[in-house]
Amino acid sequence: MCTGSCEQFPKLRPQFIPYMTKSFKARIWGLVRWATLIFAVLFVFRLIYGYVATDTRQTNDYSVDFFENISNLRKNYASEKVQYKSSNSMSQPDMSAPVAATPSQKYEKTASIRTKSSHFEDDARQISQQTESFKAIVQYEQALGLKGGRELHLMIGVNPEVFDSFYLAIQKIGVIRSTEITKVDKTNEYRQLNAQKASLLKTLESLNELKSKPGPITDLVALHDKILETEGKLQDLGVELGNFDTENEFCTVRVSLYEGATEKKPISFIHRVRVALEWTIHYFTYLVFAAVGIVCGAFVLLVIVDKLKLINKIAKKLEE
Repeated sequence: MCTGSCEQFPKLRPQFIPYMTKSFKARIWGLVRWATLIFAVLFVFRLIYGYVATDTRQTNDYSVDFFENISNLRKNYASEKVQYKSSNSMSQPDMSAPVAATPSQKYEKTASIRTKSSHFEDDARQISQQTESFKAIVQYEQALGLKGGRELHLMIGVNPEVFDSFYLAIQKIGVIRSTEITKVDKTNEYRQLNAQKASLLKTLESLNELKSKPGPITDLVALHDKILETEGKLQDLGVELGNFDTENEFCTVRVSLYEGATEKKPISFIHRVRVALEWTIHYFTYLVFAAVGIVCGAFVLLVIVDKLKLINKIAKKLEE
């Protein structure tokens, strides 16, 4: 009952098996080569990223003034007297002539120092000691951050006579990153405040005189409110003018001390390789599982499609 094709099948079978084995091995080696290539690309990428990420680590921006975003800070003003000698313009100046002083020039002088420190506590202690030795006053203080990345911000009122000496002494602490000195003339502002005060005093005096004159109760109440309002403005002006008093004359030194992580040792190549290898194995495993999931999903989808075709064929035969 066997035909000629059955007699030839045993002769073809020994040739078919090596072909299938060879094809299967080629596919396996192809998959291994692709997997190795992907693994190597991920490893090299992570290794390079380790160097790039280390070189571009964020550091403190020492060009930014911490105090710019803080309001209601005390204003320090100082005065500088300009002197001249009176003499006759038609004759030689007389060295024994009396010296007269012009009205004081009012100014605001502020120094900003931003410094990095690898010995944060010691340098903070040195700043405190310098402040005490120069008889300066800490008018604002704020400490931020945890150990390894701490910050200390101080606003110090310094006597104008020792301003330069104190400024140079603070620069010897830590590693200076940026410095800045600003001097702003406040003479006109001081004169305007005095003029406003004189005007308000005259207004208050006039209002007090009106109190002695008879009139309706409503007018007296309004007058009383006006007097209270004027007295409030005078008090506010008194506070602003108080900053210009000779007893409160200071120059401002703003110190920002940043803790620098200089103790960290450079990362070794072996450590970088180990981290890159761990990261590559971790994400390569995810990639393999994702690929297997996609293949299985595609296989199931194809099986479903094939089953649907078979069902359609059966349905057509039944219809016939």
